[in-house]
Amino acid sequence: MKLMMIDGVNLNFTGIREKDVYGAGSYDDLQAYVRAYADEKGVALDQYQSNHEGEIVDLLQKAYLEQYDGVAINPGAYTHYSYAIHDAIRGCGLPVVEVHMSNIQNREEFRSHSVTAPACAGQIAGFGWYTYRMAIDALLEIVKK
Repeated sequence: MKLMMIDGVNLNFTGIREKDVYGAGSYDDLQAYVRAYADEKGVALDQYQSNHEGEIVDLLQKAYLEQYDGVAINPGAYTHYSYAIHDAIRGCGLPVVEVHMSNIQNREEFRSHSVTAPACAGQIAGFGWYTYRMAIDALLEIVKK
């Protein structure tokens, strides 16, 4: 099983920005946490982060072209307005699970709407770093079927 994890805008500042929302651990710590779980599950996981919308689109296309089995994506603020990422998710034809460490329904009004989620197999939000583990499990179940 080969999965891709894509983190969008500002996720590289995990542990620096809004520690009360995203935690005090660094982005490197988050990546190691997710990688350890993927290894435990026997999943080959490639992890990417970009602050650039077009680069995220390129990664989704790469997931298709390189025959990944699925993608976990946290688009960050692009969640709320990126139809380009929405279209790329739809276009790649892979199961994609949208993840958010915070409960986006519990935050500012603009965060409660995702334009990318309707293109995804599902959305998992509000469980901190554990959200990424849940996405791996969800993708494993989706791919099995």
